[in-house]
Amino acid sequence: MKRLGEGRFYLVREDVLTESMLKTIEVKKLLASGEASTIQEATKNIGLSRSAFYKYRDTVFPFESVARERILTIFIQLEDRKGSLATLLSIVSEAKCNVLTIHQTIPVQGRANVTLSLDVTAMAIKMDSFIQRLKSPDFVESASVISSGAL
Repeated sequence: MKRLGEGRFYLVREDVLTESMLKTIEVKKLLASGEASTIQEATKNIGLSRSAFYKYRDTVFPFESVARERILTIFIQLEDRKGSLATLLSIVSEAKCNVLTIHQTIPVQGRANVTLSLDVTAMAIKMDSFIQRLKSPDFVESASVISSGAL
């Protein structure tokens, strides 16, 4: 029999999770924030049975909670413009991420690729908000997480 925490882990998009899994995450948020003081109260507020909560509570986590002690690697495609890397690093700094490595390709036909490896342990915002901020400058064509691993 497998012990809790053993086995493989997968990163899965929210829209493919079952309703019970999503509600389990919401129950955990209520408990963590103090909006509910007991599992009974939190499951009742969310509309989830306690048995479903107990089934998923140790197996379903929001990405940012798992990523708290992680190295995050992000691949960014951008137009080659003066100051673009400085702008990206400013966004990284504002989010309280620590830059571990930077790799920027030589621009070809006005395009460059940047790969950032970041320690996101102290990140001050949610992961999806951070990625959206990286995508916000008009010179960024795409930004995507390519890996996340334990420190």
